[in-house]
Amino acid sequence: MAGGSVTECKEYLFKVLVIGELGVGKTSIIKRYVHQLFSQHYRATIGVDFALKVLNWDNRTLVRLQLWDIAGQERFGNMTRVYYKEAVGAFVVFDVTRSATFEAVSKWKHDLDSKVKLANGSTIPAVLLANKCDQKKDASNNSTLMDNFCKETGFLGWFETSAKENINVDEAARFLVENILQNDKGLPYEESNGDRIRLDQDPVAAESKSGCC
Repeated sequence: MAGGSVTECKEYLFKVLVIGELGVGKTSIIKRYVHQLFSQHYRATIGVDFALKVLNWDNRTLVRLQLWDIAGQERFGNMTRVYYKEAVGAFVVFDVTRSATFEAVSKWKHDLDSKVKLANGSTIPAVLLANKCDQKKDASNNSTLMDNFCKETGFLGWFETSAKENINVDEAARFLVENILQNDKGLPYEESNGDRIRLDQDPVAAESKSGCC
């Protein structure tokens, strides 16, 4: 860095899972968030797909979000533990027009909590997305019920989202990233966060390194 006058910039790489039943709109949410696109015609995701979103969080923090889109039919397959490895946050998505997809949410959350933990042993922060809120709801997900459900199942909170109409997608992501950053700052030693830093083989991801281009 010339002259050392540039403010130290922290760079983070966070792996975030997007999980839920088949057809709830996981791919649509990611495409809307990362590329600002929406299409009615996505093929079902097979296995796992991922996208990268780069956030200039503030003038000293760059956040790279690696969003892992995990296929609905993979739910209890042997591979999910591998897919979940080193994740630091998750969205669990259901479709408000199909109540069966909401009924499956607690299974997804339980599966997530059993397969991945933060360095301090606690569960990773998860946000519940009630997607397709622009369409007719199958059941009345009233706010009080949803708030209580989130408390009982350990979600940080929930958002009604629509990838189609671009409702609350950015807000939900911001809420999750804020919580991930709080957890990261709460880690006592950088060593405990070493696994995640190795994820992209990029030493700049370490908090101790400076240097934003």
